[in-house]
Amino acid sequence: MQDIIRSIEKEYLKQDLPNFSPGDSVKVHVKVVEGTRERIQIFEGEVIKIRGAGLSRTFTVRRISYGVAVERTFLLHSPKIAKIEVTRKGKVRRARLYYLRGLTGKKARVKEKGRY
Repeated sequence: MQDIIRSIEKEYLKQDLPNFSPGDSVKVHVKVVEGTRERIQIFEGEVIKIRGAGLSRTFTVRRISYGVAVERTFLLHSPKIAKIEVTRKGKVRRARLYYLRGLTGKKARVKEKGRY
């Protein structure tokens, strides 16, 4: 039974995804439908968590817009996501960056990963 499910899911998995992890800054190009028109909207922020595996894998991006923090969870293999760009790699030591919710300003910044 699992093999059947895996073979069906394989058709819907995206192959052109970049390698990113929590702490990275990303630009997510989301397809937005307004009436009859479809356009692409960019949601830029830091990845605070990645969970799941396979087709149900999700990631949460947090950004601060006009002083208000906005978190949005995306399905990684969703057809609504046109493209994901990694703008900078972050240096973090944990998988869930929930501590960023309590920080504002310069304290909420994540250090950039250096070249080794």
